[in-house]
Amino acid sequence: MTQNSPPLVLPLSLSRTVAALPDKDRIRLDDIITRLHTVNGRLWDTEDRVRGALLSAAQVADCKREIDQLNAERNLLAERADEVLGSLADAGRADAPLHTETLASVVDRLSVLTLRIWHSERAAARDELARRRVPALHCQREELCAALDALVSDVVGGHRRLPVPARFKLYGRDDAAPTEIKPSRRLRRVLAFGGLSECGKSTSAEFVQRTCGAQRFKIGFLLRQAAHREGLADPYALSPRRQAELLLGELNRFADAHVDTELFTIESVHDDAWIAELKRLMGDALQIVYLDASFAVRVERSGTPAQAVAAKDEIKMSRGAHHVATLADHVIDNTGSIAALRARLRRIAAPPASTSLRAATPYGLGLPAAIASATADFTDAVRAYGPGVRLAALSGSPGEGSWIAGWSDLDLLVIAEHEAIGRVREALEQYRTALGGAASLGPTLITPGELTALRLTPRLAFVLHQLQQGSPVLHAAPGLELPTISRGELAFAAVRELPQVILTMRRLRADAGPTTLRQLYKHLVLACRLLLREHNQWESGPDRILAAASRIPGLTAGLSVPSLAEISSAWRDGEAELVLKPVTLAVDQLLTWYAAQLAA
Repeated sequence: MTQNSPPLVLPLSLSRTVAALPDKDRIRLDDIITRLHTVNGRLWDTEDRVRGALLSAAQVADCKREIDQLNAERNLLAERADEVLGSLADAGRADAPLHTETLASVVDRLSVLTLRIWHSERAAARDELARRRVPALHCQREELCAALDALVSDVVGGHRRLPVPARFKLYGRDDAAPTEIKPSRRLRRVLAFGGLSECGKSTSAEFVQRTCGAQRFKIGFLLRQAAHREGLADPYALSPRRQAELLLGELNRFADAHVDTELFTIESVHDDAWIAELKRLMGDALQIVYLDASFAVRVERSGTPAQAVAAKDEIKMSRGAHHVATLADHVIDNTGSIAALRARLRRIAAPPASTSLRAATPYGLGLPAAIASATADFTDAVRAYGPGVRLAALSGSPGEGSWIAGWSDLDLLVIAEHEAIGRVREALEQYRTALGGAASLGPTLITPGELTALRLTPRLAFVLHQLQQGSPVLHAAPGLELPTISRGELAFAAVRELPQVILTMRRLRADAGPTTLRQLYKHLVLACRLLLREHNQWESGPDRILAAASRIPGLTAGLSVPSLAEISSAWRDGEAELVLKPVTLAVDQLLTWYAAQLAA
């Protein structure tokens, strides 16, 4: 119904009579009459729209079909209203005079008259004839309400009988130009999956939903929702353009109501005509993904006879499903491994982006001179390998500027093409030799493909997030693209990583001694960091992390641990026993708290 149009107000006598009905009938009638008035409003708008001079022939045909469907819905609702209103009549007076129309017919007339008054009042400012008609229309409404009240009284008292229902069409006026629906600004990205039977559409959409947090929809569901909302009996009878508009309208409504949803998937695209129209409406915000696989492969995967798959194919191809490939933004050959499919889907659903990184020399990271010199030589070596090495960076304490000699490790990340990793290994051996045992080197080698496919450990995801937040890199190739790692993704990764950290910490606690102090302390800090992420707290530095963790509900007694400076000093001086006890007590406290939380 037109926005802000008036509600239907029933006359007093009818309202009182309806209020006396049983609750079930009263609620049902209220719903039916509300829907009837809504359908009348939509009919008025559609009948206005079909007279628009700017409509194409296809749009006129759609409007006419919509009018027919709305009229069918209107008649059905009136009949249902009469089922309830008919119970008001005194069935014992068969000799009572017959009235010309049913109660629902009069209510329907009252609905249309209410809309006519509202439209006339809107037109009165620009149309003198409409302005003159407004008082007469109000008078008609008063007379119709009085007549309806009198009819209700006669029907209830047995003085009038009601006829078999009969319905009539009424049309509005005033030219109205068509409006083109546009994607909501909150409808950011939509993936539409197409292909023939058993090609992997549902499998792909489910994977994107599970790993990328997409909202997943079936196209049939969206069209049925739109048809119900618009009062349409068969949305598939509409033109491709109208179907695309209806589907986009439903996506817009959901996106506007769920502003945090970044990605949507729709399946299954079996009609090339309407998906082409949807692409015209949405542009690059819609990415059409066509999954291709041979007939033999699809039969094998389905576990059903070949003729069953062929029959499904024939239906889909009759609608143009095979032509969707020519419109697709991405065509995936889904005859290979599931790993290849998922890697391609990841790149499509979460494409990498060019990243502005902060470069720094090893001498600016607070490293001892000998370690900085060895690091600089390694950086020069991998830079000389050309574009095969995409990035080199030290993470952890060097990146945070908190390096402690004799305590901190050199956690190194190298992104390189698979063909270049052999040469990177040679540079790493030279790096270790140059370090001469002054620091422990922990390299992580990963290919660009693994990154864009988001085949990442939680630790690696955190390192990438730190780089995007400004942690320095030693080397970055021009045009480097990295996946964007959000805080929400890190919080989710923390949920997955924490169990392994707890298990390792429990094992280290069982073997606690001076030689395991360093590992035990680092796992304590890591566990607390992950717990804080789950609480949306983002502290850095061991001392700050442990202090913040002490404020987690249930840990308010505090994790009484010496400072990092005290622990690292005792470790270097061979006096680990002096700080081992408070560290083990803090570990015990955290493990006890964790067990209690999960037991709850």
